[in-house]
Amino acid sequence: MEHKTIKILAAVIVAVIVAASASALFLFSNTEKTVLKVYTAGSLSEPFNGMENGQDLKTLFESEHPNVEVQVTSGGSADMIRRVTGLNQTCDVLAVADYSLIPSTMINVTPKSADWCVQFARNSMILAYTDLSHHHDEINQSNWIDILRMSDVKFAFSNPNDDPAGYRAQMVLLLAQQYYDDIWIYSDLVLNNTNILGVSHDAVNGTYTVNVPSVLEATNPDKVMIRSAEVDLTSALEAGSIDYLFTYDSVAKRHATSGEHSLELPRQINLNDTTYTASYTKIRVKQFADSTNVSKTKLIKGGPIVYGVTIPRSSAHPDLAVAFVEMLLEQDGVSIIENAGQEAIVPAHAGYWKSHVPEELQTLVD
Repeated sequence: MEHKTIKILAAVIVAVIVAASASALFLFSNTEKTVLKVYTAGSLSEPFNGMENGQDLKTLFESEHPNVEVQVTSGGSADMIRRVTGLNQTCDVLAVADYSLIPSTMINVTPKSADWCVQFARNSMILAYTDLSHHHDEINQSNWIDILRMSDVKFAFSNPNDDPAGYRAQMVLLLAQQYYDDIWIYSDLVLNNTNILGVSHDAVNGTYTVNVPSVLEATNPDKVMIRSAEVDLTSALEAGSIDYLFTYDSVAKRHATSGEHSLELPRQINLNDTTYTASYTKIRVKQFADSTNVSKTKLIKGGPIVYGVTIPRSSAHPDLAVAFVEMLLEQDGVSIIENAGQEAIVPAHAGYWKSHVPEELQTLVD
């Protein structure tokens, strides 16, 4: 009898061990997920991960791929690219606020870090403000320059070396000089308040180039605030630490519930209207203009605001990356982009790089 009891106890113990092992295996298999790393421009942070209604690409992709965790990292587009090309960080999908950065820094270089680029969205530059902003109740398209010049007004833009919104803010102000026929705008607002090295004029080609130092500073911090990415300045605007912010139309729209307002700028200077592409391209920004490393210095030409996406060669999960980009370019992604205040490009444009675009995406691009 005693022997039989021992056998029963042993059997129970074995059963418990097996059950525990199975349970542990089940839990492990359900918590061990493939991590898909997505790097985006700051102005894409919400449609990619963070829309209030949960209708963003991360949420939707994870719902269709329950064994995948999408990790979205957002910041200045140039900085995101440097993480891949300079710091050798692994990234599966890269989406930036200026598509031209992908060919100039990843495709048309040696060694290559990407093979194609697809243009998928558009935007425009605006001047954002709140009810806390000085003179907010009188600003308009005709007097906004005069208001920015006022001694009690502080404005902001992101770092042109790190973020397209930053170099586009410089372009807007130089274009404004021509539009309003006021040659002192850029000096009064930027050169007199920062350590930007000046503006070069090529009379032959009719171009103007802003020369940005490697270390950019606001020499008059009571007048100008500069941060790495324009989204880093949104909280400062809403808190009243600054009065006005050069940013994207979509960013201001998404923060309207937090009290942000948008001053639409004339089409001739807002970098959205392709009718004015020729005049946009006359304005350039030279990044790291004082650098002794020639490969670091880059010339950015003005043009309409167009977002681009690619899959870096170093992607650890290229098949999943393709599926993610496919979702971005299909109707679900188009709806998400447009609900975030941007203008989707349908079909997305691959142009020169179409033959290099993955087969699964071919029907979604032209």
